[in-house]
Amino acid sequence: MLPHRDIGRVAVVGARGQMGALFARALHKAGAEVSTLDRPYADEAIAAALAGAELVILSVPVTAMREVARRLAPHLAQGAILSDLCSVKVHPLDQMLAAYHGPVVGTHPLFGPVIPEGFLPRVAVAPGRGEGAAEAVSRLLARAGFEPFDSTAEEHDKAMSVVQGLNFITTVAYLATARQTPGIEKFRTPSFERRLDAARKMLTQDRELFQLIAEDNPFMQETVRQFTAYLDIAAGGDLDLLSARASWWWRDSA
Repeated sequence: MLPHRDIGRVAVVGARGQMGALFARALHKAGAEVSTLDRPYADEAIAAALAGAELVILSVPVTAMREVARRLAPHLAQGAILSDLCSVKVHPLDQMLAAYHGPVVGTHPLFGPVIPEGFLPRVAVAPGRGEGAAEAVSRLLARAGFEPFDSTAEEHDKAMSVVQGLNFITTVAYLATARQTPGIEKFRTPSFERRLDAARKMLTQDRELFQLIAEDNPFMQETVRQFTAYLDIAAGGDLDLLSARASWWWRDSA
């Protein structure tokens, strides 16, 4: 079984979860033969689900990645690609590489189980081991209607320490600070309401997920230190400098 060939048979582990189910459906619609596996991971069920699979996708929590990879690795067909859908990449890739000696590819869908209308469903693809394995996974994702792009585990985690981790940390810090202001609930402006609306799901439904993502990202502390340095600039009153740097995001529209 050669990983540089187009992938025809896929096993999705954790298909009862929302992301696992999403990928199982999308890959099936793209013409792949898809088998699924969920807990408990009995030997017979593992052997049946992974039999002949050219790609095995682990859609499991980052905290379970090490154990699930070890449990499944002996059942993978020779040359099969082991992959994941975790929101961090450095540690999950290391754990899959340690558990399995064949091809390994890390992926991260930059969206949740419900893709907003008009949102480009981009998927970061980070090679771990195996010539042509990452390219084969990218081709399959493209067939399924996703937009794969090349990354490394380090590049990915540095970016996501800001996009997910710092977003969560600054949001909780901001709202915790706001809570300390007496009578603030009487001064809710439209922009403040928008911020509360944006934070609601993060803090009422996905708090544990975002905490785990931040805690497992090896670049999180460095990113927080960089952010703290910018807060120090703000405390010094140099808001022009910060505004100029922040305006980089709209540089093409100037």
